[in-house]
Amino acid sequence: MTFLSSILNKCKKFDTPFEHWVYNDSLSEEAMQEIINADIPNVSDHNLTHDGTRAIDGGAAEFREGIVSGGKAIKFRCFVTKENANNFPNLVKFIKELQSKEAYETLSKLVNKDLSNSYIRIEIICDRKGFWLKPHCDIKEKLVSGLIFVNKLNESEDLGTDLYNEKLEKVKTVPYKDNCGYFFTSGPNTWHGMEKKEIVKERRCLQVNYVTFPTDWKVE
Repeated sequence: MTFLSSILNKCKKFDTPFEHWVYNDSLSEEAMQEIINADIPNVSDHNLTHDGTRAIDGGAAEFREGIVSGGKAIKFRCFVTKENANNFPNLVKFIKELQSKEAYETLSKLVNKDLSNSYIRIEIICDRKGFWLKPHCDIKEKLVSGLIFVNKLNESEDLGTDLYNEKLEKVKTVPYKDNCGYFFTSGPNTWHGMEKKEIVKERRCLQVNYVTFPTDWKVE
């Protein structure tokens, strides 16, 4: 089990600016290739400007309330569901590992939250020129939040996620290294985002969440 092995053997906890964990080598090469190949529209091709959120087309106020579809903004988002599962067989294997009792119980102990009645939600991300993400805290429905970076284009490691203290001062950046991930549990001072930086071509990631609202992938 690649993910579980990574959490158990290649994971480090940090306490500043809030509790978070950084881990490595959790995705297979085949799964990373599916992330690279995913067809995600370029926002700039649709005469839209990044506004510091992922809900770029203005349709996702509901998303922050826990509606799984993400509202109208799904056009620019690629969630892996049972409907498109045939396009992502290796990511489905990854999801099944996340669903396993061994995996979610291990994470439950780390983050001190009960994941036994949760659901998996993963989203393939492709950020391009002009993208930025204002500091924010995740919705409470996200029991575990994080990204896994896929950097096959030698983009700057500075394109990782920025973490902030309660004064919204940037404390650190989780480096944008290939097959490097991080996770934390939602809370009132878990401020994170990405400041305006140069993306030469694209910034591919996999967002990994355990959530309280229903998705196609309930834990076992």
